[in-house]
Amino acid sequence: MIAEIIAAGSEMLTPFRQDTNSLYLTARLNELGVSVAFKTIVGDNLKDLTGAARVALERADIVIFSGGLGPTEDDLTREAVAAALGLTLRRDPQILTAMYKRFAARRMTMPENNSRQADVLEGAEVMQNVNGSAPGQYIDTVVGRHRKIVVLLPGPPNELKPMFEAECRPRLIATLPERHMARRILRMALLPESKVDAQTAPIYKKFKDVDTTILAGSGEIQLHFVCSKPTEAEAQARVDELAETIEQKMGEAVFSSHGESLEEVVLLMLGLRHMTLAAAESCTGGLLAQRLTAVPGSSRYFLGGAVVYADRLKTTFAEVPEELVRTEGPVSEPVARALAEGICRRTGASVGIGITGIAGPGPGAPGPDANKPIGLVYIAISYSGLSGGTSVSELNISGDRERVRLWASQHALELLRRSLIERM
Repeated sequence: MIAEIIAAGSEMLTPFRQDTNSLYLTARLNELGVSVAFKTIVGDNLKDLTGAARVALERADIVIFSGGLGPTEDDLTREAVAAALGLTLRRDPQILTAMYKRFAARRMTMPENNSRQADVLEGAEVMQNVNGSAPGQYIDTVVGRHRKIVVLLPGPPNELKPMFEAECRPRLIATLPERHMARRILRMALLPESKVDAQTAPIYKKFKDVDTTILAGSGEIQLHFVCSKPTEAEAQARVDELAETIEQKMGEAVFSSHGESLEEVVLLMLGLRHMTLAAAESCTGGLLAQRLTAVPGSSRYFLGGAVVYADRLKTTFAEVPEELVRTEGPVSEPVARALAEGICRRTGASVGIGITGIAGPGPGAPGPDANKPIGLVYIAISYSGLSGGTSVSELNISGDRERVRLWASQHALELLRRSLIERM
């Protein structure tokens, strides 16, 4: 079964408010084995809302509305759903009495327009609202020859969530066939989306019962697999089969097979090898360290490092010779190498990373870097002790300042991951 969520409210069509209820509802529906195929936001207009309701009833088995159940003239969900279903609204005396009592308990006179909140769709079950005055409604009906479930929920999250849990979810569980949804995520760094799809599409297209989504951004590609089956074991087995088949095809390009971040994987690999890491960062300004330290427990393997933005700090904290910076320029292969080796020595880490580059928007500093292009980045990885050795990669990253910095940190992590694999 598929669902559509319709959020009513003109405020969510502005830059200032977002529909967060649909995220919560999607998660809860997925737990019941229901896929959300559509999400719609509609302004406070009866014609538009009725039209959206009619379209949703044609293409979805379950239609859930959030918002538009208040007392004001722009709260039109009840009227729109009644029009779309061809049903009448009746004023429920029990709801009306409860509303009067609610206002009386607060020593307030109930405004007349609040009475609209007692209007109930013909044949609907009323769902109690423990945190507000707008009751919800649940109707299991037939449209044409197809069974439809329509749910009306209030817009405020502190009203919607308790109502869904206490009133709506039990009804859905009692009504829907038992289904379970399983997910897997594969993640790959620094590969073109088109290349990943060209290699994996011949595989995932064979799995007709698994929905595959490819997401690209922030220097990585994610493959999301979702499957719904009568049992959790069946669903999980199916997504696992697809994920493992693609993982075999893509090999070491897959850095995560269960959704772990690249920094989590790098830290895990360091831990398995009983190694520690330190970083000397120039153009990334500590972004690599920030990503690593966001992982709980990272202090066991990431010792720290230094943001060596000024040239003199490259010498002070990472022991880069002043003459090297002066002759080669701070953005150069020799300086990146010296950064990695120097921070490794200064901290006693097993591995050191040095990052230097031109993030823009302006050119490099006067001197040897003056004519070097924006996006030029050098990343060095140095190993201490018996496993010693230093490698340097030259990158040319396109985009604005933030993109250059982000992709430089992503390249640093991926280069380190690949390097650790080679040293197994």
